[in-house]
Amino acid sequence: MKLNRNFYSRDTITVAKELLGKILIHNIEGHKLTGMIVETEAYLGLKDKAAHSYGGRKTKRVETMYGAPGTAYVYLIYGMYYCLNIVTEKEGIPEAVLIRAIEPIENINQMALHRFGKSYEELSKYQRKNLTNGPGKLSMAFNIDKTQDKIDLCGDRLYLEDGGKEIFNIIETKRIGIDYAEEAKDFPYRFYIDGNPYVSKL
Repeated sequence: MKLNRNFYSRDTITVAKELLGKILIHNIEGHKLTGMIVETEAYLGLKDKAAHSYGGRKTKRVETMYGAPGTAYVYLIYGMYYCLNIVTEKEGIPEAVLIRAIEPIENINQMALHRFGKSYEELSKYQRKNLTNGPGKLSMAFNIDKTQDKIDLCGDRLYLEDGGKEIFNIIETKRIGIDYAEEAKDFPYRFYIDGNPYVSKL
C-alpha cells in the first residue's frame, strides 16, 4: 500500500525511524526500480544547524523544504551527487528526512547500468556492495536528480509503499559528514537497520 500524506505530516524523528523497511519505487524509462530503505537521517529545520533551513534560511534550493509533507527534496552535493530527502511535518515547517541507503529489490540490473554503466553480472563484489549504500549512490542507481525535486511522493512516478512485516532492530547514532554543524553534529538523528549489509557506514 502506498504511503499517504498523513504518514509524512508527523514528527520528523518518528518519520525517519518509520521509513526504515519502507519500499522506495521509481517508475522511469519503462522500468520499475524498487528498494527497501535501510538508513535515514532527520534534519530538524529552524533549530538544527545541520539543516539547510536552519534559522529560517530561504534560498531557491531550500524552498522545497517549506512545502507540503510528502514532497521530494533533491539537492546536489560536491557538485556531482544528488541526495533524496522527504519533506515532513506541516507545510511551512522546513524539516526533512534524508534517505541514506537502500537495499535493492527489483530491476537491480537497471540500477547497475545507471550506477556503473554495466550489468549487475559484470559488477565486482565490491561494486555490488556499493550499489546503493549511500545517498549519492542510491540516487545514481535510481536515476534520481534535480528534475525530481518537488515531486509529490503521493503520486505514481516516485513514491513509497509499506514494506513487509519484518522485525528489525533500529540503531540510533550521529549523522555523517556534518562536522560544520557545531553541537548539532552530535545529535543522534541517524537511524539504520542493525546488521543490514547496505548501510552506508557502521
